[in-house]
Amino acid sequence: MESATKLTAKKKPSMRVPLAVSPQPIEPLGGMWEQISEKAFKLWQERGYRDGHDIEDWLDAEAIVMEEIHESRK
Repeated sequence: MESATKLTAKKKPSMRVPLAVSPQPIEPLGGMWEQISEKAFKLWQERGYRDGHDIEDWLDAEAIVMEEIHESRK
């Protein structure tokens, strides 16, 4: 009967602290968000306004903007 008691015993609540959520998104330096947004929009236009590739367009735009920033610092 001891094993049945152990199975039905209540667990102690977790002592972990949940991650804090910022009320506002963190803005990348130098208006990078706007640059990425504009580039992603242009990529969407170039794709012929086809939906379903928004994440791909955003990631491509990030890579392009980051490369442009990297090149400008050389």
